[in-house]
Amino acid sequence: MNEIMRKFKIDLHCHSYFSSDGVSKPEEIVAIARSRGLDGFAITDHNTCDCVDYYRQAGLIREDGMPVDGLLIIPGQEISTAEGHLLALGVVLPNLKGISAHEAVQMIHAKGGVAVAPHPYDIFRAGIREKVLDSLELDAIEVFNAATTLGYCNRRARAYAERKGAAMTAGSDAHLPQAVGVSYSILEMETLTVQGVLAGIRNSREVVENYLSTKEALRKTFHNLFRIKAKKINFNLK
Repeated sequence: MNEIMRKFKIDLHCHSYFSSDGVSKPEEIVAIARSRGLDGFAITDHNTCDCVDYYRQAGLIREDGMPVDGLLIIPGQEISTAEGHLLALGVVLPNLKGISAHEAVQMIHAKGGVAVAPHPYDIFRAGIREKVLDSLELDAIEVFNAATTLGYCNRRARAYAERKGAAMTAGSDAHLPQAVGVSYSILEMETLTVQGVLAGIRNSREVVENYLSTKEALRKTFHNLFRIKAKKINFNLK
């Protein structure tokens, strides 16, 4: 007898301070996710899975893919491919910066994960553009990104997904703790597990759409500029 499908709130796009432009401590992300009533979130730092390792060592990610104290953390990474950013969910990968998008998708699928194109139409960020999207075997399109600069970029992403009949996801793209869970996907599954989330993404259509507040957006921009400047200063001192 089949179990009843339930709906779970999952933020599929979150960054910690292990991202070059993130400032959130791993514990802060967990605390905010719980306070916002999320059932889980994906940790998708830029070109690294160091935070995944951190959570595992802290006992917050289980090897069997089950939640810890009711909260599920999905391992992932935001890969800076040669053609733009790509979310790899449900997998642990090395730094693949500069790899082609096609190779990245193949690697993600070979490891049993799902590949999602984030913010593909945001002209201020390196999303994978439509010409390349058309040629990729993606599992879903991120149709709402809470940190997207202009609303029409999200609307174009949704229109593309609808035109292609693709699954749709949403995420906060949180680089600050306060942004976690601002936007998220609602996924259907029998049991809250990493494998359940991956299956849910492939059939995802329901998302919760909220933008970052002006204050949060400005803080994100400030921290981005500050950390980039700091990296340049450190580089020059070497």
